[in-house]
Amino acid sequence: MQRNDAPWTIRRLLEWTTAFFARKEVDSPRLAAELLLSHVLAAPRIRIYTDYDRVPDEDQLAIFRDLVRRAGEHEPIAYLTGKAHFFNLEFEVTRDVLIPRPDTETLVEHVLQHVRFTPGLESPRILELCTGSACIAAAIAHQLKSATILAIDISESALAVARRNLDRLNLSDRVILAQGDLYEPLETQITAAPFDMILANPPYIRSADIQALDRNVRDYEPRLALDGGEDGLQITRRILATAPRRLVPGGRVYIEIQFDAADAVRQLATDAGLQDIRIFRDQAGNDRVLHARKPTA
Repeated sequence: MQRNDAPWTIRRLLEWTTAFFARKEVDSPRLAAELLLSHVLAAPRIRIYTDYDRVPDEDQLAIFRDLVRRAGEHEPIAYLTGKAHFFNLEFEVTRDVLIPRPDTETLVEHVLQHVRFTPGLESPRILELCTGSACIAAAIAHQLKSATILAIDISESALAVARRNLDRLNLSDRVILAQGDLYEPLETQITAAPFDMILANPPYIRSADIQALDRNVRDYEPRLALDGGEDGLQITRRILATAPRRLVPGGRVYIEIQFDAADAVRQLATDAGLQDIRIFRDQAGNDRVLHARKPTA
């Protein structure tokens, strides 16, 4: 960000940064510039439009310049601001967790629809695996006031982020966190009755495809949350194999999947003895969520 005699007003900062981000091929350059500037100014985005002629102080400009530099190197805006939005809620995010994405809202929407249109399921018991920031569990608990959720992750660092999110959203009384490898806490820490639903957004990128991911994903988001093994199904396979033992009769599974893995996950669900196997598409029209049901008898 070059200096000259003209003052660095909010208008000028946004114009310069938007052009810089466009040259650097940063996603949504204008939005990225606005998010960083509103973060530095500790003001809502709408406020910067009413203060176009304001000149931030030198400390704010120094912080903004550093963030712009890092964003130009494709460090995700959400990690730079420490915030991401999911299902109309704001979440803290760090490099210990994946950044919540709109695609994942597809899973939440179908869970909510199932609960709301199923008699007798007014107070569901839900197990979420690979919870990360707890965005799925929190979104569901926020919408379903009578739901109770056990959310598990193998990463204690991710759970620390999840715990702060749940505390800030006043959901800690209905979303319980546990650390362990998938179902492990149910065996060693918790005596759990079967669940009405099992949810997961597991790692599902094939190991060989990690290097081909966009730089802002490959170089910054946690590999533990991305890498699904040789075929991308290492974790999904384990979840489905054990799901029937942990579900009530008629209980459901909802798992986010790679867009090209529908046939493979259908077969895994069939092999596990699950029924009513369906694939739901996200807003972009890609296969995104596996649904399956445990037989009632």
